[in-house]
Amino acid sequence: MRGLVLCCLVALATCQSVRYDFSLNPKKTYEYRYEGLVSFGLGMPNMAESRAKITCKVKIIGVTAQTFLLQVSDLAFEEFNGFPGKTSFTAAPKLTQRISAQLIKPFMFDFAGGHVGNIHASAEVSDTVVNIIRGVLSFFHVTVKTTQRVYELEEVGIHGMCQSNYAIEENQETRDMTVTQVVDVTNCREKAAKYSGMATAVLDDIAKQKGSSIVSTMRYVYTIKATSEGGQISRAHGLEQQLFSPFNVKGGSFKMTAAKEIVLLDVTDTPSAVTVSPMENRGNIVYKFMDATAHLPIVMQNLDDPVSKAVELVKRLAVANAYQIDSSTSEDTIKLYQLLRMVPCEGLEVMWKQFAANDEHRRWFLDTVVEVSDARILKFLETRFHTGDLSASEAVQTLLLAFHHLKAIPELVEMAKMFLSVPFSKSNVYVWHTVVLSYGSLVYKYCANYTPCPLDAVQPLLDLATESFRNKNEDDMVLALRALGNAGHPGSIKTIMRFLPGVAANPVDLPPRVLNAAVQSMRLIAPRDPHAIQDISMSLFLQKELPTEMRILAFIILFDTKPPMALVSTVTAHLQEEKDLHVVSFAYSYLRSMARSRTPDNTYLSTACSIAVKILAPKYGRLSYHFSRAVRFDWFNDDFLIGTAAEGFMLKNAREIFPTEVTMKGKLYFIGRILQLLELGFRADGIKDIFGSSIPGFKGDFSLSDFQAIYHQIQNWETQLKSNKTLLQVYSRASGQEWFYADINREFVRSVINAISPSGGKDSPVWAAIENLQKGISWHRTKSFLIFEVRYFQATTLGLPLEISKYYHALNGITVNAKAEINPPPTERLGQLLTSEISLETDGFVGCTKDFWVFYGINTELFQSGAEMKSKIPTAIPWKLSGKVNVREKKFVLDVPLSKKEVQLISVSSNVYAVSRNNEEPALSKITPMMPSAIDSNDEVVRMDPAVVQPETGAPNTWHPKVKMCTESNIYGAGLCVESELRREYYHEEYPLYYFLGYTNMALKAVPVQTNKAVDKIRIEVNAGRGHHPTSTQELLETLRKLTKEAAMKVQMSSESASSEIDSSRHDTMLNSTPEVVFSIRALAMAGNQKPEGYDTAVYYTPESKLQSTQLIVSQVGDSTNWKMCMDTAVDNRAEAKAHIRWGAECQSFEMSLRADTARLPGSKPTLKAKVHWTRIPDDMVELARCVETYIPGMAFLLGFKQQHERNPKQEVSASLVASSEDSINVRIQFPEYTVYRQAIPVPLPPASLQDFKYNTTMENLGYM
Repeated sequence: MRGLVLCCLVALATCQSVRYDFSLNPKKTYEYRYEGLVSFGLGMPNMAESRAKITCKVKIIGVTAQTFLLQVSDLAFEEFNGFPGKTSFTAAPKLTQRISAQLIKPFMFDFAGGHVGNIHASAEVSDTVVNIIRGVLSFFHVTVKTTQRVYELEEVGIHGMCQSNYAIEENQETRDMTVTQVVDVTNCREKAAKYSGMATAVLDDIAKQKGSSIVSTMRYVYTIKATSEGGQISRAHGLEQQLFSPFNVKGGSFKMTAAKEIVLLDVTDTPSAVTVSPMENRGNIVYKFMDATAHLPIVMQNLDDPVSKAVELVKRLAVANAYQIDSSTSEDTIKLYQLLRMVPCEGLEVMWKQFAANDEHRRWFLDTVVEVSDARILKFLETRFHTGDLSASEAVQTLLLAFHHLKAIPELVEMAKMFLSVPFSKSNVYVWHTVVLSYGSLVYKYCANYTPCPLDAVQPLLDLATESFRNKNEDDMVLALRALGNAGHPGSIKTIMRFLPGVAANPVDLPPRVLNAAVQSMRLIAPRDPHAIQDISMSLFLQKELPTEMRILAFIILFDTKPPMALVSTVTAHLQEEKDLHVVSFAYSYLRSMARSRTPDNTYLSTACSIAVKILAPKYGRLSYHFSRAVRFDWFNDDFLIGTAAEGFMLKNAREIFPTEVTMKGKLYFIGRILQLLELGFRADGIKDIFGSSIPGFKGDFSLSDFQAIYHQIQNWETQLKSNKTLLQVYSRASGQEWFYADINREFVRSVINAISPSGGKDSPVWAAIENLQKGISWHRTKSFLIFEVRYFQATTLGLPLEISKYYHALNGITVNAKAEINPPPTERLGQLLTSEISLETDGFVGCTKDFWVFYGINTELFQSGAEMKSKIPTAIPWKLSGKVNVREKKFVLDVPLSKKEVQLISVSSNVYAVSRNNEEPALSKITPMMPSAIDSNDEVVRMDPAVVQPETGAPNTWHPKVKMCTESNIYGAGLCVESELRREYYHEEYPLYYFLGYTNMALKAVPVQTNKAVDKIRIEVNAGRGHHPTSTQELLETLRKLTKEAAMKVQMSSESASSEIDSSRHDTMLNSTPEVVFSIRALAMAGNQKPEGYDTAVYYTPESKLQSTQLIVSQVGDSTNWKMCMDTAVDNRAEAKAHIRWGAECQSFEMSLRADTARLPGSKPTLKAKVHWTRIPDDMVELARCVETYIPGMAFLLGFKQQHERNPKQEVSASLVASSEDSINVRIQFPEYTVYRQAIPVPLPPASLQDFKYNTTMENLGYM
C-alpha cells in the first residue's frame, strides 16, 4: 500500500512539473525541418499555376538565457510553372546556391516569453534573406495561455500589429496541446504593407464597403508538447490564403496560398559555449520592406554594368522605332527604365554626354531618364538647368514628368525647392510655369503620405503669393494661386483668404482672373479640411455683390467638400430667395445632376441634393439653357467596382452674351480610388470686351442675321481690345493637377494673323516652311511615357513580399516625309500661292502602342512567381500619297497607291499567364497561359455563351467565339476587316472575372481585295468650281425633275387647291431654270491606260427668289453600269422643306420622300410637322427597319410616351410637334400600326423662342427650333 501511494505521489509531482507555456531552453539545440510553399493561380482544375518552394533544416542553439542562434542547412529552392497534375517542381540549383551563400551565415535573435525580439545578421546578408528568416521565426512567436481556452490579443507579428484569436485544445491521449491562432491580416492596425504610385488618386472608402479587391486570412496550428522547461513545439503549420481581383473579389478572384510547416527532428544538449561573429541589428519580427524601385515585377534581367546596357538599349530602341513604332519593343522600354534606376549620378552624366549630340538618342534618353524618380534625377536636372543645355521644350517635358514620378519624401521635396531659384527656370515663361506648378503637385503628393503635412513644404509658394500680392503683379498672383491649388495644403488657407473679398481682413480689389484663381485654389484643400473650406465658400456664395462667376465657383468648391444635409438645406433656402438667375440656374442644374449620381462618393450627397431639387423644382425647374448650367453623367458597377463620371460647367452672367467660362472634366472610379482624368477649361475675358453687353443687330435666337452681326463685330476686334488684355485663357489638368495654362492676348493673335496673311512676305515663318517643303522635309518624333506605375506590397507568412502592381505604358511615334512643287513659285507674297498649282508627295506613319500589365505574386531581386495579365493595343496608320491643289480653279486631286499587303490599323490583345523567373537564369523564364491554348474535347465541358451560364458541378464552361467580318470593294481593290477571337474557360461563380481571363485578340485591318481589273491607285478628285456636267447627266436631271413634278402632283391631289396652285407654279419655275454645278467629287480606281472605275458625285443648285433647290446625283463609273442615286431637295420661304431620294438603275429602282413644314392656322397652336414616305426600298432596309421598330415601344415607355394601336398609312412615318404652352410641347409620332404620344413635355428654351415660333414662321426660326 505504501508503495502504491509513493508511485501516485511521484506521478503527481511529475505532472505538476511539466508546463505548456512555450519557451526555448538556452542549454539545448533544437533541429527542425522547414518547408515553405507559395502558389498563385485561380484554384481551379485545368488552370495553370505558379509556385515556389523552399525546404531546409533549421538549428536553434541557445547562446544566453534570452539570445539564440539560428543556422540553416540543406537548402533547396524549387519552381513550379504549369498545370497541377501534369507538371512537377523543378530544381533551381543556381538560385539555391545564391540563397545558400547567405543563409549559411548564422543569425541571432532575442527570445523571451514566447516572443521573438530583435533579429541580428551579418551586414552582407540581404534584407530579402533576413525576411525569409523572419518567416521561419514567426513559428516561434506565439502567445500560449494555459488558463484560457479561447482568448483574443492584439500583438506584433510578421504582418504587423494585428488582432489574433486563439483557441486551445488538449489531446487527452498524447497529452499534447493544440493551439490554433487566426490572425486578422486584412484589418491590422499597423499593417506590414506599402503603397506607391498614384498619390493624386483620392481614396473612396464607401466604394470599399461595397466590396474589396483583396481579402486575406492567416491561420497557425501548433502542436505543443509539455516538458519541465516549458512547452515545446513539436510540429506547426501555417496557412495564409488571399483572394485578389482587379474588380470585386465577390465575383471570382486570383488565389494565393502560402503554406509553411516545421517538424521537430531532434533536441540535444548544447555541447559548449557558442562563439558569435559580429552582427547588425536588423529589426524585430515585423516584415521589413526594402527599396524595390529597380525590381520591376514584369521583367527580370541581369542588372550588372547598367550604364553600358542602358546605352546599348537606347540605341537599339531608337533604331527599332526609327520610322514606325515597333510594338514588340514595349518590354525593352520597361527594361530600360529598370536599368536607368540602377545607374548612379555620374553614370547619368556619362550617358548624357554620349547622347546629347544625337537628336534621336537625346530624346529617348530624356524621355526615359525621368523614371529614375529619386535624388539622382533632381541632381541631373539641376546640372542641366545650371549649364543651360536643354531647350525650353525639353526642360518643360522632362521636369514635368520627373516631378510627376518623383518620390514624395521630405529629402526630395527639400531638394526640389532649388528649382524655384535657378535663373534658367525663369528664362522662359512656360518653363517657369512648369517649375512652379510641378512643385505644387509634388507638395500635394507629399501631404498625401505625411499627416499633418509640414508647412515648410509649401512655404516657397506662400512666399511667392505674398510677394505678388504686395506688388500687385497679376501674372505672378495667378501663378502662385494655381500652384497653391495644386498643393492642396491646409496651411495655405490664410494666405488664400487675403485674395478673397468679404473674407480677407482688408478690402480686396483684384482683377477677375485673380479672384477666380483664388477660389479655385481651394479645390484640393476641400477634402482635407472640409469645415474651413465650407465656411469660406459659403461666405463667398452668399455675397450677392460679388461677380456671378465667382459665386458659382464658390458653390462648386462648397460641394467639393461633400457638405452634410444641414448645409445643403441652408443653400436651398438661400436659393429660394436668390435674384441672380445665372446663379440659380447653375445651382439647380448642379443639384439635379448630383441627385442622379450613382457613384459611391456621392451616396449621401445625392440624397441631400434630391431633396433640394424637390423643393426648388416648382420655381426653377424650367429655367432656360440660356443661363449658366452644370451637367454631370456618371455610372458605377458594384460587380466590377468600376465607374466613370463626366462633368461640364458653363458660366455666364447677365451682362455678357457669351459664356465667360467653360470647364469639362472626367473621373474614373477604380478599386476604391477616384482618379481625376483630363480637365480642360476656357475663360474668355477679352472676348467679352470685344462683344460687350450688346451687339448691334443681335436678336438672341442665333439665326443667320445673328451670325452676320457677330461677324461684323469680330472684324473690329482690335479696336475693342486693349493691348495688354488677355483675349482667352486656357488651362488643363491631369489627375487633378494643373500642368499647363496659357493666356492668349492681342499681340499673339496679331502675330498669327500676320504669319498666315496673304500679304506676308519672305520674313513670314510660313515662307520659310514653304521653302523647306520645296526642298523636302523629313520629321520624326517618338515619345515613351510610363502613364502610371502603381505598386502595393504586403508581407506574407513566408517572409516573402506579395506585390500587386499595375503598369500602363504608351509609346507614341510620328514620321512625316514630304516634298512639294509649286508652279509658279511665290516670289514676293504668300498670296501668290492662291494662283499657283501645288503638287505634294508625302509618306509617313502615325501610331502608338499602349501596354497594360497587372502582376500578382512574389517579387524579389532573386525570383518572381505569380500571375500576370498582359494587354497590348497597337495603333498604326501608315500613308503614302500624292496630291495637287489649284486654288484658283478650285480643284483638288489626291492619288493613293493601292497597298498589296495587309495592314493592321488597330488591335487589342491580352492574356493571363502564370510566370516564374529567377535572376540567376533570367533567359529561362517560364510563362504559361493560365488557360490551356487548346481546349480539350471533354464531354463534361459545357459550351455556351457566358451570358447564359448553367452551373455544372465540377465542370467548367468554355467559350471560344471566332469572328471575321469584312467590307470589300471589288472596284477599288481594298477592304476593311474586323477579326476577333476569344478563348475562355471558367466557372459560373467567377463573374465578372472570366470576361478577362484567357486569350483575347481583336483587330481592324485594311486588306487587299481581288479586282476584275488591275488597280494601281485610287484617285479622288474634288472640283468646287461652278460649271456644267456632260449632256447625259443633263438629260438625267431633266427626267428626274419631271418625275419629281409628277410625284408632287399626286401628293397635291389630296391637298388644298390654293396650296396645289402654288406647288404647281413652283415646279414649273424649276423646270424652266438652269441648274448650276456647286461641286463634284470623283473617287476612281486607276490603272495605266485602262478606263477608270468608281463613283462620281455632283451637287447642283437651282437659284430662285422664292425657292432654294438642290440636286445630288451619285453615278457609278465603269463599263455596263447604270446604277445611280438621285436626291432632289427644295426649301421655300414658307418654312417648308422637301426631299425626294431615288436610287438603283437610272435612279428608278427605289424611292423615298421626306417633308417638313411649320403651320399656324387661325385659332390653332403653332405646329411643326415631319413625314417620311417610301414607295420602294431594298429588302435589307426593310429588315433593318423592322429590327429598330421592335425597340421603339419599350424606349417610348421609358421616355414617358403612351402608345395607341391604330391603322396609319402603311408606308409612312410622321411626327408632329405642337407648342402647347410657353414652355412645353406635345409630341405625336405615327407608325404604320400604332402611334406614340406625350403631352406637355417641358422645353427649357429662352422665353422668346416659342413666341417667335408662334408669330414668325420663317425658315430661320424653323432651323432654330
